[in-house]
Amino acid sequence: MTRMTSTNLADGRELIYFDDAASATPRPAESTTDRRDLPPRGEPGEVRFDALTREWVAVAAHRQSRTHLPPADQCPICPTTAGNPSEIPAPDYDVVVFENRFPSLGPALGPVPENPRWGTTGPAFGRCEVVAFTPEHTGSFSGLSEVRARTVMEAWANRTAALSALPGIKHVFPFENRGADIGVTLHHPHGQIYAYPFVTPRAGVLGAAARKFYDDADGRQTLTGSLLRAEREDGSRMVMEGENFSAYVPFAARWPLEIHLVPHRHVPDLAALSGEEKDELAHVYLDLLKRLDALYPTPTPYISAWHQAPLDAVLRPASYLHLQLTSPRRAADKLKFLAGSEAAMGAFINDTTPELVAERLRAVTVPASAPSAATTVIEGAPA
Repeated sequence: MTRMTSTNLADGRELIYFDDAASATPRPAESTTDRRDLPPRGEPGEVRFDALTREWVAVAAHRQSRTHLPPADQCPICPTTAGNPSEIPAPDYDVVVFENRFPSLGPALGPVPENPRWGTTGPAFGRCEVVAFTPEHTGSFSGLSEVRARTVMEAWANRTAALSALPGIKHVFPFENRGADIGVTLHHPHGQIYAYPFVTPRAGVLGAAARKFYDDADGRQTLTGSLLRAEREDGSRMVMEGENFSAYVPFAARWPLEIHLVPHRHVPDLAALSGEEKDELAHVYLDLLKRLDALYPTPTPYISAWHQAPLDAVLRPASYLHLQLTSPRRAADKLKFLAGSEAAMGAFINDTTPELVAERLRAVTVPASAPSAATTVIEGAPA
């Protein structure tokens, strides 16, 4: 069972250690004491209402001074040493979650203004957290053992539940940006979790489509569940199928590399998964990342986006947890840039075919990872 230890950094930010299930040694006292002299936390930025799209835009000018690709000996999420008093006081750790020192949202909590119109602004309420996957400065998620990946699953699930319960929060989004081509500012393997005070535009679109399908089906089916069944029946875009999760390249994939990982059971978020489901998810997710990296001679940049149900009474019942794993890499030495049609019109033009991408992903030989105590064998989809 994953052990949690909660503490506070010198400026009051929360930090939580998540220890692997196999870790039996009690956490030493120095792990919970941040001895740095940090300045007080700043006030939130602001959100501005875009009357053209009816969307909220966060303005976070203070993030211009955030840490950018520091040398390894000054990494802020490596374990603390005498020469590098980092964000993590411990001399070692398994997985750590802490409040971002340069948050896009927060640290204060509250709702966005009601009945907004042109010129409406408000504090950028919410919370932004960093998830450090490993104490190792180099490597990536795909190099973790299944035991460690399972600890990350537990951290995501725990933080989803905790952040969802905070005042004013409407949507919780765990994600990982991997690679300089995506725009990461720290090389250390890590992800983030944003807790928004509004339903994000993408979640709103997905939620509205899901709700309409749900209503038309009188609540008997969900949109994501029906798409999963259709993809499994067709088979040409399936990447893998398991007892509790299946992965496929969607029929209308927007990105050169895009994979959806979907639970077989309708759940709103990671917090709703059972222990058995999280065991399998750790295995399947590692497998997908390894397949992505094996396509080319060098690691593939990606965005790993966990779509969770908004905390909205109308949208939440029909919404369905799923992972969207995307990369702009369209060839070994080429990236797809969002130019005129995509960036301005939101009309994507894909340079690859979903069926061919799925076939390539199925054909990859995936190196074995260190197994967990409860690994579910995932069989590849038929070619």
